[in-house]
Amino acid sequence: MNKLSIKIILPLFFTIFLSITNLYSQSENEKINTLIEQKKAFNKTNKNIIVFKIQLYNGNETQAYAVKRNFEADFPEYRTKIIYKTPEWKTHAGNFRTRLEADRALNAVKLKYAGALVLEEKI
Repeated sequence: MNKLSIKIILPLFFTIFLSITNLYSQSENEKINTLIEQKKAFNKTNKNIIVFKIQLYNGNETQAYAVKRNFEADFPEYRTKIIYKTPEWKTHAGNFRTRLEADRALNAVKLKYAGALVLEEKI
């Protein structure tokens, strides 16, 4: 009798255990799929685009505007912008899509603006 009960109970136990494990893994897969869909929807509405800019100057306001005027005369093909981040004024040029593009422009700019450098910015 004892051997018969073991032959019945043991397979029954494994069957119940496997069915519980299977149900748990299905619910976990559904949760993962839901999270993936939520992430896709979030990414569609909140795009972070990385652009590269050339910083020409970092200092006082008067000099920042002077650098902007001079740069626009020297390089009219690039858009310039003055940014104030406490306590300094910054003069930025360009919105480059790749680092390579920004570095190529920087090589030309450095001939007149030796302190220029490339910055990465999320918009």
